[in-house]
Amino acid sequence: MFITFEGIEGCGKTTQVKRLVDRLTDLAVPVIHTREPGDTRIGRDIRSILLNTKNKGMSPLAEVLLYAADRAQHLMEVIRPALSQNKWVVCDRFFDATTVYQGYARGQDIPLINILNEKTCLGVRPDMTILLDCPVEVGLKRAIERNRLLHQEEQARFEKEDMAFHQAVREGYLKTAEKEPERFVVVDGTLSENKLEQVIFEHIQPHIPISRG
Repeated sequence: MFITFEGIEGCGKTTQVKRLVDRLTDLAVPVIHTREPGDTRIGRDIRSILLNTKNKGMSPLAEVLLYAADRAQHLMEVIRPALSQNKWVVCDRFFDATTVYQGYARGQDIPLINILNEKTCLGVRPDMTILLDCPVEVGLKRAIERNRLLHQEEQARFEKEDMAFHQAVREGYLKTAEKEPERFVVVDGTLSENKLEQVIFEHIQPHIPISRG
């Protein structure tokens, strides 16, 4: 089972990814927790380039290609090996993020992005994508506070984009979810962390083997 989490900055997905992985582990479900970008040695270097506020002038096309490079390495080193071992994979962002951030919000060619996604993923697609939707104002406030507390202001290039960019991201995610309702589960990201965990698990539980669930 390959599950991805998506959403705007500060929607709460990273917290919910960790909660789901912990819950699956408690149920003896073999699972790995991963993320994009940056869950390989090469990916971590790419992540530092993509998120660094010093790189504000990065070409949108360069951004697309860096995400594709990270994904190619991620698939080879982490995701495909785990799935081949019948492990569940829970990933914090995947190819939908590139379609939305670089396609809908940056205005890059979506057919090109789709081709890159196909080439890097080699047929691997999420079985389920959890989209945590919340108003841009709510998500950005959370993200800015998180970066302040964790002293990550230098790795907040996307948080510093204007409101129109973040609104385009949110709308892009909702449009993407509408196109694939059989894969996407859209949940209210303004719910409390505990309630949100419960709602998400209600969608996951039917897929857990009875002996473990």
